[in-house]
Amino acid sequence: MIPALWQFFYWLWVGSEIVIGVGTRTKKSSGRTRDRGSLLLLWLVLFASLTAAIWHSEVTPPDMYGGAHILKWIGLVILIIALAIRWTAIYTLGKAFSSNVAILDSQKLNQSGVYRFVRHPSYLGLWLVFIAVGVHSRNWLSFALATIPTTAALLYRIHVEENALVQAFGDQYITYAKSTKRLIPGVY
Repeated sequence: MIPALWQFFYWLWVGSEIVIGVGTRTKKSSGRTRDRGSLLLLWLVLFASLTAAIWHSEVTPPDMYGGAHILKWIGLVILIIALAIRWTAIYTLGKAFSSNVAILDSQKLNQSGVYRFVRHPSYLGLWLVFIAVGVHSRNWLSFALATIPTTAALLYRIHVEENALVQAFGDQYITYAKSTKRLIPGVY
């Protein structure tokens, strides 16, 4: 049961990322793009890291907490929560959401919904996907492969996006940043 559920939600996530990546990309003629290669970097790191993590978990025995089977369930729950957070964040932004870092001329700073709790909830959801893959693997090296490189690429992407948001919204964004954590509510 867990393998089928995991495969369903994992491939649902992969498919949704392809749709999001293609369907929400802002063209240079539609807005001010400030991506600085972060989307390409994120995709390359994400693909390489998750592929390596999954492969390693399939060819080596589980060693995380004795290979406890409950970790597969925990990974699945984290994955479902991650998807809910990511998709809610994207839905909340609506047409203002872009897979590349871009600011539309008519865009307003959104501080409602999940954006009340963190400035980058779609990235929080994405980060939780990486954690879910690592936990589901039940292998420490696979966990590291799934989380460390992807987190580094995600933090670079957040840095690029924050610079673009400060340029676009100035003091309004700086004030929002002072009152709302970047990625983890109440922590970071």
